[in-house]
Amino acid sequence: MAKFEKVSRFANESLTMPERKTAKSAGYDFIVAEDIIIEPYIPMMQNSISDTDDIVDLSDPKAWTMDLDTVGKITKHTGVKPSLVSTGMKCKLADDEYLELSVRSSCPLKYWLILANGVGIIDADYYNNPDNEGEIFFQLINLSPFNIVLHKGDRIGQGIIHKYIKTEDDAASGDRLGGYGSTGR
Repeated sequence: MAKFEKVSRFANESLTMPERKTAKSAGYDFIVAEDIIIEPYIPMMQNSISDTDDIVDLSDPKAWTMDLDTVGKITKHTGVKPSLVSTGMKCKLADDEYLELSVRSSCPLKYWLILANGVGIIDADYYNNPDNEGEIFFQLINLSPFNIVLHKGDRIGQGIIHKYIKTEDDAASGDRLGGYGSTGR
């Protein structure tokens, strides 16, 4: 059976555990664990794009079509990426379960905040693996022209626990040893 727990860095903090608000709610509401400013994405990109001359010549129109390695280098060089909003939580799941993360339905409509990865997937082996405690973050992009402050305790997203099915010829045998992107490209 699934269970939410606080991660060790928030062990002594007062945080609301993820909870369903009504008897027929599918999702467990997650709160922001610490204050964070989500900068507007477009201005952040525009301010950083000129700082990529040593990676790619953007005066060449062909340079605006890039492979994943080049985009990854630009991201690393400029530091421009979605904001990681901590929930202070981790989730223990059965081997055949995953936690699906979504922003609250009001976030894009009212606050211009979207989930950068469209939907977040937390696998059972993300919890307490050798190199990662399993802290759950929401990757947010701010589409507004303003800095948006999220305060500790703000409800930001929801998680739905799902069972999944494997194909009859499934042969996965690897072990997760880290966090985001740790299973490769």
